[in-house]
Amino acid sequence: MIAHQSQIVVDCASPAKLAVFWGHLLGGTPAHRDPGWSYVDPPGGLRLAFQQVPEPKSGKNRLHLDLAADDIPAAAEAVAALGGECVGGLVRDEVGAFQVMRDPEGNEFCLVGP
Repeated sequence: MIAHQSQIVVDCASPAKLAVFWGHLLGGTPAHRDPGWSYVDPPGGLRLAFQQVPEPKSGKNRLHLDLAADDIPAAAEAVAALGGECVGGLVRDEVGAFQVMRDPEGNEFCLVGP
């Protein structure tokens, strides 16, 4: 092994705002190191950090998180109440189901479940 995962860093316009959103979504208290850097340490998960960059998001994410949810529609409603949004509809197949979501800055992630 050469290295191990330490955290996932998301480029964004408003680190504090995203740390609060993701803190509510995943659990954990947002921490703000300075105006350009915030993070949240979800219980039992990997640190998710937010780094301010000058350019806006453009195009589709090249990497996204899959978040397990027992009740995807209820979880999607809760995400929307926090300021996120659904992208398309719930997809079901023989393996399970998923719902593509966006955080308040448009970063995609999926709610996945049975």
